[in-house]
Amino acid sequence: MKLVVVSAGLGVPSSTRLLADRLAAATAADVATDVRVVEVRELAVAIAHHLTSGFPGRDLAAALDAVARADGLIVVTPVFTASYSGLFKSFFDLLEPDALAGKPVLIAATGGTARHSLVLEHALRPLFAYLKAVVVPTAVYAASEDWGAQGLAERIDRAAAELAGLMTGPAETSETRVARVAEGAMGNTAATPGNSGREAGHGNPGEPGPDQSTRAAGPVGRAAGASAAADLLDVVPFEEQLARLRAA
Repeated sequence: MKLVVVSAGLGVPSSTRLLADRLAAATAADVATDVRVVEVRELAVAIAHHLTSGFPGRDLAAALDAVARADGLIVVTPVFTASYSGLFKSFFDLLEPDALAGKPVLIAATGGTARHSLVLEHALRPLFAYLKAVVVPTAVYAASEDWGAQGLAERIDRAAAELAGLMTGPAETSETRVARVAEGAMGNTAATPGNSGREAGHGNPGEPGPDQSTRAAGPVGRAAGASAAADLLDVVPFEEQLARLRAA
């Protein structure tokens, strides 16, 4: 397993890098993984050249490739003007469009005041949802007063456990989910009490007879069942998702 940490801190030392390291250590404690840290600050000149010329330098190309090949991703940015930093955004602008598709991502940020904590929900989460990543439910924000205070360690451990669960959980494509749910829906229909009587020509007037039941189980019925199942696939209660992660 490969875990890549993208830290966009500008200072040395950096609270952004400190938070990134703590998140990486907590994740590595839950799942065996090789950890690589990408310091965006060190790639600033190469990022600017790539944006203007279209050609990445060797170090930048290696960093982008590592992010694309990672099994899990931790991204941490400082907050500037109520959003992520421009350097952080520029780095992810250089990725291929589908590089993060289906990839588990833990989002985090640091700032001078807790008033900027909503940057996680109004800026970072929409960005990585657009990039088709799978963002873990718990995001971590660390203000200046959070360091050494109660609560930060618990948020770090919870977010890391969710990321580890997504990294090690079984993968299932959307096509597989549609087929599985459609098959289950057809099985439940066949096993519904009273179906056997209607299939034998009994039951209340207006209920489907033998020929109608046959048609419902045919290609048109299966297609309708698959379509209905596909419409419901994305609606999964948060409590159920979290329970699966904890069980893993």
